[in-house]
Amino acid sequence: MDYASKIDQERQIQARESARLKHRVYFLELGVLFIGLIFVLASGLSVWLRDLALSITPDPILSTLLYAVVGIVAYSLLFLPISLYSGYLLPHRYDMSNQNFLDWLWDMVKVGILMLVFMVAVIEVMYFLLRTTPEWWWLISAGLLILVAVALTALTPIVILPIFIRFEPLTDPELVERLMRLAANANTRVNGVYTMIMSDRTSAANAAFMGLGRSKRIVLGDTLYATFTPDEIETIIAHELAHQVNNDIVRGIVVQSAILLAVFFVANFVMQAGIAFFGFDGIADLAGMPLLMLALSAASFFTQPLANAYSRRREELADRYALEATRNPEAFISAFEKLANQNLAETEPEPWVEIWLSSHPSIAKRVAMGNAFRTPA
Repeated sequence: MDYASKIDQERQIQARESARLKHRVYFLELGVLFIGLIFVLASGLSVWLRDLALSITPDPILSTLLYAVVGIVAYSLLFLPISLYSGYLLPHRYDMSNQNFLDWLWDMVKVGILMLVFMVAVIEVMYFLLRTTPEWWWLISAGLLILVAVALTALTPIVILPIFIRFEPLTDPELVERLMRLAANANTRVNGVYTMIMSDRTSAANAAFMGLGRSKRIVLGDTLYATFTPDEIETIIAHELAHQVNNDIVRGIVVQSAILLAVFFVANFVMQAGIAFFGFDGIADLAGMPLLMLALSAASFFTQPLANAYSRRREELADRYALEATRNPEAFISAFEKLANQNLAETEPEPWVEIWLSSHPSIAKRVAMGNAFRTPA
């Protein structure tokens, strides 16, 4: 059967429209972020807020807390209309969301609280290092964030995701046995197969390996379990399993660590140069916090294509592993075609989109790999 005939063409039109709108939102967010930070610096608003925080308390920890909380809350309020559009209105426009407004808003509140706590903690640690070890703050900060990222990988399925999504053991013994056998054949130990209840929020399908060590588990979205065949689920999980077999978690930590070190190195250079330009009292001056955020954001933006190129390569290898492990290219192809239809994904995004924004190969390339496996030269 021809590949194009398996894709819902009306959904592809919607996918392209949705993608264009998402890209506009993405660059709007970047523009608002950069312009907002520059305005706060150039207008003297940052100096005013620093002076206000220090007038309330001269204690460096408490004044940093006050400055950070005000800044993060102001940032969240500024971006609230964009979040409403991209997170609620746009998904409903294309029938990708099952949430009502109050449920969506409650999720946003929970995300906001978690992000506030996390960001304040990160800023407090960074400014402590800026005060005590100004020469090496960037190196120590990057190292600590790497450790935090590893810890979050292990804790997310146990502590964080259950705040938003309900997890239940999968009650399909045949499929559980099949997936556990797939993992055992790859010498990968998991503590079970779970379903995450996504259908009360979205119609999109998803599956993943989650956690590290004893928290490692196979997770199927109920939206995927309800619409995909066992063969298709097996090939999707085989792909996720490949990341375990290929040590992609460790490899990813190494690559992301190198990128993070580069980002913080650039941020340190910008902060050192910005002291004289903006008249800061030193690198640890609270008024320089917007400059720090601007430097980190800009450096992250320009290293994004490198990180995505590496990710696409690892995903390509995982696809190849899934095909070789299952020997079922038909299920592999049909799984990605279903994902394109159900998740409103463009099969062939524009080249710049794939280079700059995509961490996975396009669905068209993945289907082509399946076809090549089915009919080798």
